[in-house]
Amino acid sequence: MAGLTADTGALIALERYRPHMVKVAETARQAGIRLNVPATVIAEWWRGRTDRRDYVRRMFVVKDVDEQIAKLAGEALAWLRRRRVVVDDRVTIDATVMATAALHGPNLYTGDFEDMQRFVGFFPSVKLFGLTPP
Repeated sequence: MAGLTADTGALIALERYRPHMVKVAETARQAGIRLNVPATVIAEWWRGRTDRRDYVRRMFVVKDVDEQIAKLAGEALAWLRRRRVVVDDRVTIDATVMATAALHGPNLYTGDFEDMQRFVGFFPSVKLFGLTPP
């Protein structure tokens, strides 16, 4: 397994001790696999400090939404618009998550599988995983 990227739903699942996501994170940690999360996800998830939230936060390397990620996300949004998909702020965050996964960890764990699936044609290297086991 290459790098692993998480969206807001994955962080919430870890915070709430959801068994499948806890197992994924623990397996990745034991294998020495880097866990990534874009900074936009932290903004969407963080609602104040708790011991558990601090613990979950320390599991991940927070990736800045730098120019490379921002441009790639913007290109993905333009790609969606050409397919007549409505693009709002939430979709913009999804685009930064997908761009982060494409560049830093192609295995993406998401609570919004259908939303992220919209981007698969633009980000073919990203492998999507839902928060419930298959």
